Amino acid sequence: MKSKSGIAVSKFSEGYNCAQSVFYSFCDDFQVEKDTALKIGCGFGAGMGLNGEVCGAVSGGIIVLGLKYSSGDKPDEAATYLTYAKTNEFMRQVTEKQGTYLCRKLLDGCDLTTEQGQRQFGEKDLINKVCKPCVESVAQILENVIK
Repeated sequence: MKSKSGIAVSKFSEGYNCAQSVFYSFCDDFQVEKDTALKIGCGFGAGMGLNGEVCGAVSGGIIVLGLKYSSGDKPDEAATYLTYAKTNEFMRQVTEKQGTYLCRKLLDGCDLTTEQGQRQFGEKDLINKVCKPCVESVAQILENVIK
């Protein structure tokens, strides 16, 4: 059986974005349809629609944390604050490992909304040098935070 990080990297290598890949790797744990997870995660990729904001892998992880700790359809302040605490711990560990959880900083300022930024992303092979290792480490960190 593949690890969560192995599943996430495999999905990313198939062409899915970082958010989709991390979220997908935890679907079976929460009985989420894989197709649904891929649809939900799509807009979060590349820092939310190529905008370089919160890394998509991190966003995918935060969705998973909500599935794990949120109360769902019954408002529960304790569950909400537990979800926040787990999210903060997750983001702290990502920052400790990666230096940041912001996509544009991970990509050294590369602006993915421009042709020049897209070209720079490709020329520097950032998908393999930054994104793929990030997907892997974020999935590992998420798995540890959930334990």
